[in-house]
Amino acid sequence: MSLALGALLGVGVLLALAPLLWPAKPATVGGQPSAFARRIHDDLSLAGLGQVPIPVIVVVAIVFAVVLGAVVQAVMQVPTITVVASLLGAAAVPLAIGARADRRRAANRAVWPDVVDHLVASVRSGVPLPESVGALGDLGPAQTRPAFSAFALEYRRTGNFSLCLDRLKELLADPIADRILETLRMAREVGGTELTTVLRGLSGYPREDAALRAEVVARQSWIRNAARLGVAAPWLLLVVLSSRHETLVAYDSPAGAVLIVVGVIVTIVAYQSMNALGRLPEERRWFR
Repeated sequence: MSLALGALLGVGVLLALAPLLWPAKPATVGGQPSAFARRIHDDLSLAGLGQVPIPVIVVVAIVFAVVLGAVVQAVMQVPTITVVASLLGAAAVPLAIGARADRRRAANRAVWPDVVDHLVASVRSGVPLPESVGALGDLGPAQTRPAFSAFALEYRRTGNFSLCLDRLKELLADPIADRILETLRMAREVGGTELTTVLRGLSGYPREDAALRAEVVARQSWIRNAARLGVAAPWLLLVVLSSRHETLVAYDSPAGAVLIVVGVIVTIVAYQSMNALGRLPEERRWFR
């Protein structure tokens, strides 16, 4: 019985992760990555995992699923709860990556005005654009220094400003950074005397947007925390009650399995609805 349950669990996890392991052939449109693929790439870059292959992340997710499922099966010995725990373990890795990327994305919104101020000061002092951008690896905000340091290193090696900007955009994975870097590319290629004026105009919008988002997030924080507590409370109660043998016997029945499945579905729908209602619109990356 245990062998059959383990095989069924492995097949279920494999089917759940099959879209990541073997993506569909039409994943590109017109030779370009799909929006979903670009989103995954951006999240990995922001999470600091841009160089990690997706199969490695999938393997880690499978390991988490197997370990958590084995622990829950050993403690509770309820097949339905074991399957739910395995799926939760598999989802923990992409959820953690997405959460880290969202935190980095939110933190970066506040630093772009400072980046622009450094660029304006360098341009006004007569420093060439490549050196001005590379200097941000030492003088810029701490969150963006690794990306700009990589730009400086690659530019010293290749001397190709446009190619290095493309690589820098991939590392930063941010729409505001795209606009700033495309402005620098245009100034480098066609020249112009209004570069500092344009850069200062670009820095004004991020400041206003960051202030507005900070106010909205502060107003929503207590609602979000209450919603998360409401979602987690029933499952914490289930863990507490699982210490009683009668509870495990009840949930090991067909009616208990249906209750757990329905509870999981309701929890996912409620949590995703809460996130959708409270999510602020994100800018799209137009310059890739």
